[in-house]
Amino acid sequence: MTHMLCRNKVADFAKWKRGFDSHAAAHREAGLKLVHLWRDVADPNNVFFLFEVGSTKKARAFISAPEAAEAGKEFGVLDGEMHFIVERAAKRAVKRGTKR
Repeated sequence: MTHMLCRNKVADFAKWKRGFDSHAAAHREAGLKLVHLWRDVADPNNVFFLFEVGSTKKARAFISAPEAAEAGKEFGVLDGEMHFIVERAAKRAVKRGTKR
């Protein structure tokens, strides 16, 4: 499964969150499902969020649209980054005959 991990440095978390929440339908239309949202303990205006991505193509089009940049400015995004990541199952090597 593909996810999109994002970080936004915002001027005011409450203002940013209202804007973010107001775009929930647009996120869904772009194939994005919010999984987690976190705030940095040392800097609560540094926000991290994780989406499940249904369509990488649609998600890239959504975040690349000029409207996305305009909305970010309107909601106080000062800086941001996003990464498409793929979940991989962790495998642990266990030698036969060893006890845990």
